[in-house]
Amino acid sequence: MCYHVGSPSKSELKNKLPKKKIYYPNENEIFHISGFTRPYLPVTLNQDADAVIEARWKLIPGWVKTETEANKYANTLNAEAESIFEKASYKNYIHNNRGLLYVTGFYEPHKVAGKKDTENYFIYAPKHEIISLGIVYSHFTDKETGETYPTFSVITTAANELLEEIHNEKKRMPLVIPEESRDAWLFAEGKEEIKQLMIPYPKELNAHQVYRVTADRSGNTNRPEIQKPWSGQTSLF
Repeated sequence: MCYHVGSPSKSELKNKLPKKKIYYPNENEIFHISGFTRPYLPVTLNQDADAVIEARWKLIPGWVKTETEANKYANTLNAEAESIFEKASYKNYIHNNRGLLYVTGFYEPHKVAGKKDTENYFIYAPKHEIISLGIVYSHFTDKETGETYPTFSVITTAANELLEEIHNEKKRMPLVIPEESRDAWLFAEGKEEIKQLMIPYPKELNAHQVYRVTADRSGNTNRPEIQKPWSGQTSLF
């Protein structure tokens, strides 16, 4: 499942998405961030497809009333494409509330036979272009403070050939929306049209083994070398 990503800076978003109005405030690239910290990341929502804003990872459905409850709410970092139209947390949003999460890449675990700990791989576009992940979103309002902000889940699909080899236990991957399909994803109408776009990514992605970020508890993984090939890597590729 997709719980760990790299995130582009504001200047990179302006450079790679010149037709968008960039309201995302973070000037710095994020080399690794965990969804479990509920970070604010750059997204385009179909309610304003010309803009890039910040939204908070982990969709909070409408029946959650306060920030305290939101922090305790079950794991909605990811939403499985196969059940998204039936699951209570998502079924009221997937028809009309879809968006794109912009990342520089994402991290996935790899299980090695005979070893307790998994390895980690960083997956990215061949020319290091920004990758857009399909998301479903909800606007959360804290009933105690009145604060409102968008929250989202990353949609996941069955793995493509590359991710079947890397994420070899669960064989899942995030929904990667090709650049030429971004508008189709944002403006799709009806269940069947949406479902046709929730497929394993058919194009090329690159990957290499990196430091095991999924197990790091130091809080110091947001640094450039995190994305570089790990010196102790094995021979998966």
